[in-house]
Amino acid sequence: MFKIMLTAFWMVFLAELGDKTQLQTMMLATQCKSRLPVFLGSSIALMLSSFLAVTLGSYITRYVPPFYLRLAAGSAFIIIGTLTIIGKL
Repeated sequence: MFKIMLTAFWMVFLAELGDKTQLQTMMLATQCKSRLPVFLGSSIALMLSSFLAVTLGSYITRYVPPFYLRLAAGSAFIIIGTLTIIGKL
């Protein structure tokens, strides 16, 4: 269980470094005198999105094989990356 938790931590931590959400959170923190509400708001948002991902992921795998989910997720990343590179996103 600890190994899975540690893997999930590093996967999310590394994926979030330098992404648009983190940059927006940094910008919001520069506009506020108190950083605590920014930290708490962004932390709660990440926890909620993670909760939804885990809940939906465990529900969806009852009906869709993990291979197809990985294929869909990988395809979505490639499409989003391509759109970002060509400036359409």
